[in-house]
Amino acid sequence: MVEELSQADDAVAACADAAAWALPEHGLIAALDAAHRLQQRLAAVTLALVREIDGRGTARTQGASCTAVWLRERLQLTVPAARRLVDLATTLDTGNPGIRQALADGAISLDQARVITDTVDTVQAAAGPEAADKAVSLLTGWAAQFDPTHLRKLGTRILDHVAPDIADAAARAALEAEARRASRDRHLTLSEQTDGRLRLTGTLDTETAGLLRAAIDPLTAPTGPDDQRSPGQRRHDALADLCRLSLRTGELPDSGGDAAQIVVTTGYDVLTRQLGTGTLDIGQQLTAETVRRLACDATILPAVLGGAGQVLDVGRQRRLISGPLRRALVLRDRGCAFPGCDRPPRWCHAHHIHHWADGGTTNLTNAVLLCGHHHRHLHHSDWTVQLGRDGHPEFAPPAWLDPEQLPRRNHYHRRT
Repeated sequence: MVEELSQADDAVAACADAAAWALPEHGLIAALDAAHRLQQRLAAVTLALVREIDGRGTARTQGASCTAVWLRERLQLTVPAARRLVDLATTLDTGNPGIRQALADGAISLDQARVITDTVDTVQAAAGPEAADKAVSLLTGWAAQFDPTHLRKLGTRILDHVAPDIADAAARAALEAEARRASRDRHLTLSEQTDGRLRLTGTLDTETAGLLRAAIDPLTAPTGPDDQRSPGQRRHDALADLCRLSLRTGELPDSGGDAAQIVVTTGYDVLTRQLGTGTLDIGQQLTAETVRRLACDATILPAVLGGAGQVLDVGRQRRLISGPLRRALVLRDRGCAFPGCDRPPRWCHAHHIHHWADGGTTNLTNAVLLCGHHHRHLHHSDWTVQLGRDGHPEFAPPAWLDPEQLPRRNHYHRRT
């Protein structure tokens, strides 16, 4: 398979270098159709490979928490996109083979395959396998005429065509199935942009959407006739108000051993003379004016940093890695330090590099920040961790994964 894919890669590369402008119009359209069909066939191959990798547990063997996270690192996908790929690969492997074959034939697209599998699952539950087979045949035929959105709308009444005797009862079942899918697909993604801002994307289930609207709507009204904010800006500011209100209640659970809070690292001159900037514990930059405003309602803890950003002193150390020592660890590692992990400090444990039970000391040079998965993985695998010459953690993989055991570092978290 690898050799055949390599040959296909060469053929596609040749097409990419070809002059599309030289094609007559009918040839241009035919080439587009062929490229699209090839794309769908390659998607079917990709899904088969993903399913096999997931089934073998390759991701966990190599240190990732799941196949979706491994695919994110391997193929540079977003985690939601990778998770959808794994889910569809599993469904096509265990579900109706007609959908898999239609994709392999280039007759349907990846998005159409997702719609068809969702619809067929509903039909299978409501009317049995025979009706499900009819639904696959009908929907794959419709896919030649309708895009995924329209195909999903048609699928809501598919039982009128394949099982009219139970269509009404099944409509109720379909609504319940849609509610279950909404619960399964609920997600919220926070994507850091290059300028330090954060993009929010996601899908809320019906109940959560109602809760959000109930909480945010009273805060989105214009403050007066001179309020020039757009509706989107008012919703943004309302969300900020909700977060402030939640933090002030003091009822949020602890986050990584400390009360829920934002942590800003800044210099003395920023506070006194508005020089320079501040840095959040998640690596994003703040203006001097913002830092001074936050400092008006904050606890200020002094910390002494070396020239390369090493934390030299952050107050009295304790036996446990908590309080000032943990804050120093967050300043250094910025999140889970294991290579390829992007989990923030709030999700992380503090790990003794030389175990405390074996005589290891509780200080910054013997600690590293790890998420729950990688903390367990480090304890039960042949990975090792040490601090490099610059005082930042680096991990040596086991010999079976890398015979040279070259140290690896996490590049997801910004360094100062």
